Amino acid sequence: MTTFETHPGRLFVGGRWREAADGARTEVVDPSRGAVVTTVAEAGPADVDAAVRAARTAFDDGAWSGLGGRGRGRVLRRVAELIRESADELARLESLDVGKPLSLCHAVDVTNAANDYEHFAALAHSLDGSVRDTPMNALAYTRREPLGVVAAITPFNFPLILAGSKIGPALAAGNTVVHKPADETPLSALRMARLFQEAGVPDGVVNVVTGTGPVAGEALLRHGGVDKIAFTGSTATGRHVARVAGEALKPVTMELGGNAAHIVFEDADLETAVAAIIKAFVFNTGQFCMGGPRLLVARPVHDTLLGILADAVPGVPVGDPRRPETVVGPMAGERHLRKVEEYVALARKEGGRILCGGERLELDGGYYYRPTVVAGLPNDSCVVQEEIFGPVLTVQPFDTEDEAVALANSTPYGLASGIQTQNLARAHRVAGRLQAGIVWINDWALLDPAVPFGGVKDSGFGREYGPEALDAYTKVKSVVVSLG
Repeated sequence: MTTFETHPGRLFVGGRWREAADGARTEVVDPSRGAVVTTVAEAGPADVDAAVRAARTAFDDGAWSGLGGRGRGRVLRRVAELIRESADELARLESLDVGKPLSLCHAVDVTNAANDYEHFAALAHSLDGSVRDTPMNALAYTRREPLGVVAAITPFNFPLILAGSKIGPALAAGNTVVHKPADETPLSALRMARLFQEAGVPDGVVNVVTGTGPVAGEALLRHGGVDKIAFTGSTATGRHVARVAGEALKPVTMELGGNAAHIVFEDADLETAVAAIIKAFVFNTGQFCMGGPRLLVARPVHDTLLGILADAVPGVPVGDPRRPETVVGPMAGERHLRKVEEYVALARKEGGRILCGGERLELDGGYYYRPTVVAGLPNDSCVVQEEIFGPVLTVQPFDTEDEAVALANSTPYGLASGIQTQNLARAHRVAGRLQAGIVWINDWALLDPAVPFGGVKDSGFGREYGPEALDAYTKVKSVVVSLG
């Protein structure tokens, strides 16, 4: 078992490292080998209470909000600089923790995390109100103010990025934060705690409590000192979060599950389409809420495209995330791997044709699954309708544009979608009809902090990224001054 000097594996509360009150610790596993690499503190309700109290004290003393947007922006720009300076270390931690290829961690996770904080540093300057013209004999204006203590609860698949998409706007707006990372992937969150401190974020403004969802997460959700909840995770857990927040009348934003449709029309450039299709369903080993696991193909090109995918997908490099040629690493854990196996077994039972993949890859004791393409399933199949969250692609034909849109919108989810076509009018027309928070045309996963994303239907509500994100971390106060 390895000890990491870059983070002590303890809780970060009020600017200090501390063990859990009851001394509990939990193992962190390298999914590429199935081996324990370190342990971290496992927070309980007393630890969560200490973290929320530290965040409340820091908010009330005004040391952070009192800096103003310009001052907070300077600190957040320094956070971005430190992320870039620590890129190699953060990429190694993220790869070790999640199992994703090291090259992907560099190019996507670390790069986007730095961009997140840089983007919100700039937006911190724009947090101003406005004077309102009224017939009253009064001066009326609005102020945008921070909410207070934000609970940021993040998932296992993109620890750095999805923490930044919440902590960045929360801090830009002047809030304080208690961050509860996924119990499986806490390492980069603990390293970031040190970077925040080094960048000049005052003690207590960012606190990190590692632990399980049922204990630490639940205590954070229900704590009376939390003013807002920002959550990314499964739809089932999201429903619970919404109920708890509703009981306490707390604002909440949630990015939940997805099961995006990728529509290929008959006029699509198939070379472009195939590259986007493969990226959409194998990116991050399919552990991507905005992935494209449902492929809808116009009947005239359906069989041709199936043949191309059957030949191309087995050639995607799967293996050790530390090897530079690896594109697909292991699943993040044994339970995620078992879930994928169960869905593929169900696909076979329901008459699906496995064109490629459909089995584990035995390698170094890790949690690997071969990218899998399944054809011939009916639209009401659970394999089509539910979120698998692994490298599995289902393929369905369609005959008309209306049918394609109906199939795309037929699941309870609405996080992302994609279109492959060379017809500009069709691209815009269909994009307007798809029930999704973001639509990509002739590519997939084009993301930038300036572009908001989020879900509709069972994929949640609220938006992350863009200036829209700041709306979720501020409240508007109106001030009316009589001139009579």
